[in-house]
Amino acid sequence: MSKRSFWVTKSLDEMSRDEWESLCDGCARCCLHKLEDEDTDEVFYTDVACRLLDMENCRCTRYGERKRLVPDCVVMSPETVRRDNWLPSTCAYRLLREGKELYWWHPLVSGDVNTVHEAGISVRGRAQSERDAGQLEHRLVTWPQ
Repeated sequence: MSKRSFWVTKSLDEMSRDEWESLCDGCARCCLHKLEDEDTDEVFYTDVACRLLDMENCRCTRYGERKRLVPDCVVMSPETVRRDNWLPSTCAYRLLREGKELYWWHPLVSGDVNTVHEAGISVRGRAQSERDAGQLEHRLVTWPQ
């Protein structure tokens, strides 16, 4: 009998820091700027990424300092995952919260960090830095959902 994966056997609250961090698939969709309609709470994604995002690797260039450098950066936690409604439908944190399985392209499943890019899930080649973006209202997209 094979050992079951930690994300199947543990709740989000039970995971170690390393397990928690490994749930991130590297898509960087959470690094995209979002706009929220205050009347309906509907969230709209843009193709504009945080200035700290390495657009090729889809990883934060200053991960350990991100909250200090970008005060409105949302640090993922079990509480955040339960509370926030903006997580993309493909996000491992959201999938596990909803009792669903990880997709084949998730690095924990595939064993390869590049499958998230090969599957077209990541923002690689689809987003631009906030430094070059202009007004967010003109950058709305539907693909992250």
